[in-house]
Amino acid sequence: MKFSILIPAYKSTFFEECINSILLQSYRDFELVILNDASPEPIEEIINIYDDDRIRYYKNEINCGALNIVDNWNKLLDLATGDFVICIGDDDKLLPDCLMEYHNMIVKYPNIDIFHGWTEIIDEDSNFSSLQECRPEIESVYSMLWHRWNGRIQYIGDFCYRKEVLQRLGGFYKLPLAWASDDITSYIVARNNGIINLPKLVFQYRVNSQTITSTGGKVYKLQAMELEYNWYKEFLKNLPDESIDRKFHTLIDNNLEWFFKKKKLLIMKMDLAKSPVKKMSFWLKNRKRYQISYLMLLKSVMDSLPIYFRISKHKV
Repeated sequence: MKFSILIPAYKSTFFEECINSILLQSYRDFELVILNDASPEPIEEIINIYDDDRIRYYKNEINCGALNIVDNWNKLLDLATGDFVICIGDDDKLLPDCLMEYHNMIVKYPNIDIFHGWTEIIDEDSNFSSLQECRPEIESVYSMLWHRWNGRIQYIGDFCYRKEVLQRLGGFYKLPLAWASDDITSYIVARNNGIINLPKLVFQYRVNSQTITSTGGKVYKLQAMELEYNWYKEFLKNLPDESIDRKFHTLIDNNLEWFFKKKKLLIMKMDLAKSPVKKMSFWLKNRKRYQISYLMLLKSVMDSLPIYFRISKHKV
């Protein structure tokens, strides 16, 4: 079995460290497919350091940017020649036995199309920061979705997909800024047969100030959230067969509005934290457009103030 590791590359700060972690894999049958998103940073210079025929390098003539990053994921998917694909950030890392652990679980569960790797969160200096929660080895899409809504953390690089199935189902699901694209993609592929969760750490996700999810305009995030909401509405139209999944389905359906209200409040809070007075005009003007009550607006302001004062104090 062959793996394709996909990297949509733009940032160079941790790029060499990322590549090294892949080339040092104990499982050797893989390719590393890199797509440079017309970056002004020395991506190509770093790649030229390596003399390894498993590296396949491509470059966009025009930058897709953070807004359309999922286009790069799908370009990489089309370029991949492996049986299974893993798409990671240019600042993330694979632990040495990552591919071997995936291989072993794929052999154990040959009818499953999506596998999740247990993840360690690291900081900008590659120091340990946190761990994902433990997950059951076998899980339905309804279980994974409900627990994701209730505090699970995950990233695009956590998942390993059977390439043929992912392509047949439409590839990576596109939303602006890849907002929830990784989640919905995983749900689409796991819908019929569920997902297998690896019991060992295999992936390192790096939290840093350049992460896409920490950037991007509020309007694009709100647009993405509306599209995400519509997807869930369609998803919930079909009832599962298993009794426990029907219970998860009920929980998801009953909490749909709560979940998206919480996401909306987070967007508002982080935007208002930049400058409560200046940013308030946008939310007042678009209050009805985005179904925001005065109570929600008040709560967002109150939640944003401690962040605003902390940032202001740091600047001084």
